Amino acid sequence: MTDRPPRRVTILGVTGSVGRNTVDLIAREPEQFEVEAVTANKDVAGLAELAVKLGARCAVIADPAAYGELKDALAGTGIETLAGADGVVEAAARPSDWLMAAITGAAGLGPVLEAIRRGTIVALANKETLVCAGDLIMAEVARSGARLLPVDSEHNAIFQVFDFERPQTVEKVILTASGGPFRTWSRDAMAEASPQQAVAHPNWRMGAKISVDSATMMNKGLELIEAVHLFPVTEGQVDIVVHPQSVVHSMVAFADGSVLAQLGTPDMRTPIAHTLAWPGRMVGPSQRLDLAQIGKLTFEVPDIERFPALALARQALQSGGAAPTILNAANEVAVGGFLECRIGFLDIVDIVARTLDRVTAPSPASLCDVQAIDDEARTIAGTMTDTFRKT
Repeated sequence: MTDRPPRRVTILGVTGSVGRNTVDLIAREPEQFEVEAVTANKDVAGLAELAVKLGARCAVIADPAAYGELKDALAGTGIETLAGADGVVEAAARPSDWLMAAITGAAGLGPVLEAIRRGTIVALANKETLVCAGDLIMAEVARSGARLLPVDSEHNAIFQVFDFERPQTVEKVILTASGGPFRTWSRDAMAEASPQQAVAHPNWRMGAKISVDSATMMNKGLELIEAVHLFPVTEGQVDIVVHPQSVVHSMVAFADGSVLAQLGTPDMRTPIAHTLAWPGRMVGPSQRLDLAQIGKLTFEVPDIERFPALALARQALQSGGAAPTILNAANEVAVGGFLECRIGFLDIVDIVARTLDRVTAPSPASLCDVQAIDDEARTIAGTMTDTFRKT
């Protein structure tokens, strides 16, 4: 990194996989960073430990019932404590140069919007924010002058090789997908899959929800929607290809026939480090890529029949309006039902499709509209999850 003054940072979702990887990078160059605030959902012990380790000014637990426990855990440290959804938004509003948005699901939308409104750099690991309210978010980015840096390995790869000065030269972007743990499974086998099998990703260490999304390939569908908001491309300019080795993280194809790709070992610290030091670079701890040792990189066309979530997400993007918001809400509910062993693996996408058919709403014009659509979709999907209960 450079000799610039320390960068003041905030980490939303510090106890999750992306949050802890961010902490790992900051701890390697502590003189380069000052931590303003850290947040977590329910993990009081983890939040308190990391707040002390980072010397954070403020720690926020999203669960209001856990406030007393957090306050006791940080007594005498001088670290300010807050709780609840409003507390998380307040953390996002506090002064920082760079904010990691790593809250899982639609719960991250309000805090991310607050950070964008103050014009800071937002490292976005919460793809649901753009899926739920992409038009609103990008309009606010344009108004405030905030900088949105994608943290997902695929979008970060595209960001690194996209020609933003000459976007008309881009023919398409190509998102790569590992295929998840069920890439070679039959539909019959997937019907009997357990949550433990679904979260056992072959290449990446991730949280339970995103691991299940990878297993259904809904994760790639959400990334398709996100890509159209992040980059000046249309839905028809976004392709998806299965790449089991997770070495080529994504590609950009240009009008002259050139295809530029970003490669690296599957380690989330690489894209996080890219955003943390942007526009510079910092030393990353990930294992260095040895192509000779890997020997072979393979690519496949995704099987839409076995993984219908991809077609469902593309259909939602084509429909526009409230459809992506409904898709995301229903998926979060259905994935939760599967992780609780209340529905089967194949029921997840079925519930999402049925919810899209049942919920109709105009395009959201405000955060309140998004919340209302999200609430309705969750109610419908929740009722379906109960009726799909496994025997």
